[in-house]
Amino acid sequence: MSARWDPGSGDGSGAGDALLAVRAAEGDEEAFEVLVHRHGAAALRLAERLLGDRAEAEDAVQDAFVGAWRRLPEFRGEAGFGSWLHRIVTNRCLNLLRARRPAADLDAVPEPAAPEHQVSPARAAESQAAAQDLGRAMGSLSAEQRVCWVLREVEGLPYEAVAAAVGISQEAVRARVFRARRVLTEAMAAWR
Repeated sequence: MSARWDPGSGDGSGAGDALLAVRAAEGDEEAFEVLVHRHGAAALRLAERLLGDRAEAEDAVQDAFVGAWRRLPEFRGEAGFGSWLHRIVTNRCLNLLRARRPAADLDAVPEPAAPEHQVSPARAAESQAAAQDLGRAMGSLSAEQRVCWVLREVEGLPYEAVAAAVGISQEAVRARVFRARRVLTEAMAAWR
């Protein structure tokens, strides 16, 4: 599993991020470039997990960085730059999820081939079937449930951070995560 999102990190320079954000807000493109370099990979991982599509995630992150550049004068530094960007990326992905038409069948998406020495054909077929069932179950979640579940369960964010990222109360986050868990548990019951 890849590293979890740590909105205060990048290279460990949370305080440096604040200075860079101030400089970027004043028009320093090199300062903003450093922020993009520090936070781009984590933002892309988050968007890809939320959207389930690399190309769409890349577009969402690019849009988020463009939006962040334009809104830098609004950045107050009350939260770290990474947390602020995290919210922008999450909101962009949530808007895309809400606007989506029903997702394409997972059969249309080729699965990367595993090396023959690692996976038997039977195991590969079983894994593909489980992934398809999980994909269908994730597709049945509302956009709001999916975002809350991914931020909490995959990204490992505390409820407070999820609430801040999505702009709802912690109680609403807990309810959405609970409902998402219930749907996913029921859908995947045959795989236990």
